[in-house]
Amino acid sequence: MSAENLNGSLYTSFKNAVATVQFGHPASNSFPRELLNRLTLEINDLSRNEAVSVIVLQSEGSKAFCSGASFDELLQVENEEQGTEFFSGFAHLLNAMRNCSKLIVGRVQGKAVGGGVGIIATCDYVLATTESAIKLSELAIGIGPFVIEPAVSRKIGKTAMTEMTLAATDWKSAAWALEKGLYASLHTAEELDAAVENFAQKLSSYNPEALFEMKKIIWEGTEQWESILIERAAITGKLVLSDFAREALTQFKK
Repeated sequence: MSAENLNGSLYTSFKNAVATVQFGHPASNSFPRELLNRLTLEINDLSRNEAVSVIVLQSEGSKAFCSGASFDELLQVENEEQGTEFFSGFAHLLNAMRNCSKLIVGRVQGKAVGGGVGIIATCDYVLATTESAIKLSELAIGIGPFVIEPAVSRKIGKTAMTEMTLAATDWKSAAWALEKGLYASLHTAEELDAAVENFAQKLSSYNPEALFEMKKIIWEGTEQWESILIERAAITGKLVLSDFAREALTQFKK
């Protein structure tokens, strides 16, 4: 199945019990709201697909994994309702990944910023390249990583999340992300695809019922995310309207 337009692309392919979902956007694989919605629906559909045991989540190209929210759409937000709706897109995606009955393996081939880091943190297991640096730049553009914070803190801890957030213009290396637990393993760009396929196929060969029960255990204690992430979206939706955020976003686009 495939869908492609100016708001990005989304493709899903199947091999044995593994579904590979690939998203893409010309602007460093950033997410306009429509692409967020489409990816959320795809994760929900695969969650119900009894022929699938494992999902591999990846992005297009060889450079950026994901640069987070679309700056073009952020600049188009005119009121708090629109702002909350936009950032709720990330909330719904992370909750879909968390609630998905399938284990999600992330394939990270390059740098990730903001919401992209949140998506990585919500995968159940992540293989990355040595070039896959990460950054939480939200404070620098007048907002904060509020929606994705629970996912990032759960994976790397509150201290490391704080370090990333306050040093908003600094990249953290792939080695740092590996040490903190965001990545499970690092590979060269040439080795990544084989490593991902080998891991996903092996994982999908295990008892599907055991994988399902393991997924539930992995995400125990996160039920409150259903409401918390939406509340955080409202905070971000208000802040993106500030003069500081407007000026910062305009400068970043330039």
